[in-house]
Amino acid sequence: MHKFKVLFLSIVIVLAMQVRGQELLDRIVAIVDDEIILESEVTQMAWMMASQMGIDPTRDEEKFIELRKVAVQNFVTKELLVIQAEKDTIEADERQVDAYLEQQMQNAIQQAGGQEKLEKIFGMTLSQIRRNYREDIEKELRAKAVQDQKLANVTVSRREVKEFFETVKDSIGKINDMVDISHILVEVKPGEKARMEAMERAIEIRKRLLDGGDFEALAKEFSDDPGSAARGGDLGFMSRDDFVREYAEAAYNLQPGEISDIVESQFGFHIIQLIDKRGDKIHTRHILVSIKPTKEDEVAAAEKIKDIYRQLKEGADFNELVLKYSDDMSTKQDRGHLGRFEVDQLRNMAKEFLFALDGVEPGQISEPVRSKYGFHILKLNARESARNIDFEKDYDRIAELALNFKKQKELHKWLEQIRQQVYIEYKDESLN
Repeated sequence: MHKFKVLFLSIVIVLAMQVRGQELLDRIVAIVDDEIILESEVTQMAWMMASQMGIDPTRDEEKFIELRKVAVQNFVTKELLVIQAEKDTIEADERQVDAYLEQQMQNAIQQAGGQEKLEKIFGMTLSQIRRNYREDIEKELRAKAVQDQKLANVTVSRREVKEFFETVKDSIGKINDMVDISHILVEVKPGEKARMEAMERAIEIRKRLLDGGDFEALAKEFSDDPGSAARGGDLGFMSRDDFVREYAEAAYNLQPGEISDIVESQFGFHIIQLIDKRGDKIHTRHILVSIKPTKEDEVAAAEKIKDIYRQLKEGADFNELVLKYSDDMSTKQDRGHLGRFEVDQLRNMAKEFLFALDGVEPGQISEPVRSKYGFHILKLNARESARNIDFEKDYDRIAELALNFKKQKELHKWLEQIRQQVYIEYKDESLN
């Protein structure tokens, strides 16, 4: 079944397109073997690239058309690599899939402004979004694995790096103002008080159901699942694998019409009613009471980041505190390293970081700063002023560019060989 391939390219881009009244069309624009590429996917990816490049698609239509062509080729390339992975029996690491899925889900929730808003955007529960996206992550990782395997032995000599530099140095231009930063993140998480308040709400709702309350009406009034609340909590027929474990275990033990006890999952507290069974599938509806952080939880997170800051000022090791306290799982094992950013890029991504780093010297830390992700302490690893690129001083960076360029050439030749063996049809030739 065709899944959502670009759900999380950018929630912001999806919203921007909705605001502009642009309708995502679902006509097929290309076919690779037995996989289809949709207009909606191409448009979303093109909008994402336009956003990254500072292009306004509504004003620069020609450039946007070119980006759509690039987007189509990106999708075709991925499908070709997945086909090769099938031939080479290369599978995705399940632990890596789980870790990447969790990271992407958290990013999507944060970008949308919360779980409820994300579910509202896509019109489904978080578990359904997660299930739809998992298959696509597996494909992405398989494509990357087969590509990495093919290009693993590609190297560049110093002579090749020098030749590459002489060819492109005029186009590389200057190195802009740069900062290299690490961080410790403390998220605002619901505490036990928030959990108990949610449980008490769930108990009260269940009592009203057992006293004869209308399930559909109560779901519409109280359920925190925007994907199903408007339908009276109705989830339709689904299989066991479509649910989180706790929901499935409770729902499959019910008899038609029966209402479950309070069921706790990662999403909060569920009250489930089984409507019907059909083979391995069940038809259920539920009322979800999510656990929302309280003001006390926010204060607790703020106090925690202040305590970490105090420890650092008293001489504690930054790397040790990253491992002990940081809630950013994607950077925790890399000493909290966020990366190297152009100052202008960081201004667009997280301007509060830029303000926090004002006056901070390399090797020093910032005061605690709040973002949509939680509370941070930033460490400035390095700061570089804008300058012309220099072969010796910037050799590692130039060598990386040269290696990537050589790998792309090798990949292009290899993909052309695969193309000769795979059926590819462009339904819209203007995108070929």
